[in-house]
Amino acid sequence: MSGFIAGLCVAILPLLAAGFWLGRRTARPENLGGLGTPVEHATFETLHTASLAAPPLRAGLTEETARKSARRLRSLLGTDALCLTDQKDVLVWDGAGGHHRTQIMELLVGPLESGRGEAFPLTCDTPDCPVRWAVVAPLTVDDRVHGALVACAPRESAVLVRAAGEVARWVSVQLELADLDQSRTRLIEAEIKALRAQISPHFIFNSLAVIASFVRTDPERARELLLEFADFTRYSFRRHGDFTTLADELHAIDHYLALVRARFGDRLSVTLQIAPEVLPVALPFLCLQPLVENAVKHGLEGKKALAGKSRISITAQDAGAEALVVIEDDGAGMDPVLLRRILAGEVSPSGGIGLSNVDDRLRQVYGDDYGLVIETAPGAGMKITARLPKYQPGVHSAGRLNSG
Repeated sequence: MSGFIAGLCVAILPLLAAGFWLGRRTARPENLGGLGTPVEHATFETLHTASLAAPPLRAGLTEETARKSARRLRSLLGTDALCLTDQKDVLVWDGAGGHHRTQIMELLVGPLESGRGEAFPLTCDTPDCPVRWAVVAPLTVDDRVHGALVACAPRESAVLVRAAGEVARWVSVQLELADLDQSRTRLIEAEIKALRAQISPHFIFNSLAVIASFVRTDPERARELLLEFADFTRYSFRRHGDFTTLADELHAIDHYLALVRARFGDRLSVTLQIAPEVLPVALPFLCLQPLVENAVKHGLEGKKALAGKSRISITAQDAGAEALVVIEDDGAGMDPVLLRRILAGEVSPSGGIGLSNVDDRLRQVYGDDYGLVIETAPGAGMKITARLPKYQPGVHSAGRLNSG
């Protein structure tokens, strides 16, 4: 990651240098808004324009993102025209000389294959067309050419060749960030699928068996449990959204616990203390449910459960800028050394994948300071604490899932 950040800085600095040169050429002393010298003003304008061009490109290179960013990129270079292409066609043409599209694509064959920038004279039968020269700068991510940035001008310019190359490098960095975002999304989806795959076949079989046992003796109870089972599976296998609300996650947990209670009766005691203020807090989907399943498993199957009841407590407290969620059981506990190996991904015993999965996702979304805090020892139960920031950029839920 440090190498990537270094590359990002290397890509941005030449862009500022290009803007610095363009600013010297175009800035005027008037209307500087208190920013100081014309050079300082030009540097600010370059940064501002680049910041406006970046967001669309962070979604990848498409017709829509190219259209949204092209004018800003042309402003950075101060050219008469600019176009962005993929490997096959011009995605957008901004400025004069749009009739050169076909000619440009013919000239791009070599640069797209070699990945090297080139400059070409353009032929044109239109007397007043200002586009007579094209500078081609490939857009490359991980040694793969995605397309090209083409800057068009009335005449040959060595400075434009260099400036176009630096802007193309900056665009390539944005496309690389887009690839990283997409990879992160795919990783989260894969992790959610892994969690779904862990929904124990035994739990499903046992739940259905319990429901079936009530069909003749208590049909109404069987109906209620069947609805609980349907809502639980509907939530667990929903197909939209990386995030949910604490309210929805707790609602799904309630369905799960209803099915567990139906099977084990008074062997399981569950207490909940939930502060209403934290219910709207957004968090990664299927983040708390695996922790509760882990508590049930270790509680009911632990040594203490053999002698009597198993107790589980779930609390969610308002802690200022954070929601503090604690899930605790009085089950068999775990060797801390084994737990560390589970969280490190070195071993994957039954129930362990859920803990490491949740810990990894919390760290990916919120940073390393927000991993799970787990207190346990053999025979001492387990206490899992998750801190959830109330407000985090990019973390939001689409709203409550309709479970009706």
